[in-house]
Amino acid sequence: MAKRRKVGNLMALALLSVLAHEEPMHTYEMARALRAFGKDEDMDIKWGSLYTVVQNLERHNFIEAVESSQVGRRPERTVYTITEMGRRELIDWTRELVSTPQRGANPFRAGLSVISVLSPREAEELLRRRLSAVEREAAAVRELMRSHSVTFPRLFMVEDEYMLAVLEAEAAWVRGLVDELASGSFPDLKMWQKGHETGQIPEELAELAKKAIAEQK
Repeated sequence: MAKRRKVGNLMALALLSVLAHEEPMHTYEMARALRAFGKDEDMDIKWGSLYTVVQNLERHNFIEAVESSQVGRRPERTVYTITEMGRRELIDWTRELVSTPQRGANPFRAGLSVISVLSPREAEELLRRRLSAVEREAAAVRELMRSHSVTFPRLFMVEDEYMLAVLEAEAAWVRGLVDELASGSFPDLKMWQKGHETGQIPEELAELAKKAIAEQK
């Protein structure tokens, strides 16, 4: 089970990682480093929360201010460094994320769970559209990895390898489902089509639904 973190926003993990590998820096430099290292591609980073996350990290002693300066009328700039406690948090959090599967909300899974509201034909067309988009994204990741392999060691590209593997797996699965719908070999195709045409839930599915609901009582 995932631990409850004092600062649970994944941006905090990214900031700790940057400060662990770089010189002390102020918040603007942290944001620039996150973009330079592609952390906004690896994590769901909401830039509007940057200053709040930095403040929370400081409040919990994961980072500390080492210098403050002000030039003219510009806002004061505080330079931060990671603390020993911050390093321990970074290592512990990384261990958890690498070793422990965590299941979160998946929009595609949500859509698949209600796909029966569409006709089989429309579902096939939309899945073909998704397949094209996923294949384009996979191609972009491959090209990015190819260009980066010239200057970056593999250690700093394993997250891209994982992303490519996920995209290729999704593409293979969607391609298989599209083929089943197109060929008519999808096992429940007739029942699906009939339910869509009549607007009625097929009797066998209605019975299964009643049974599932009853079991929850």
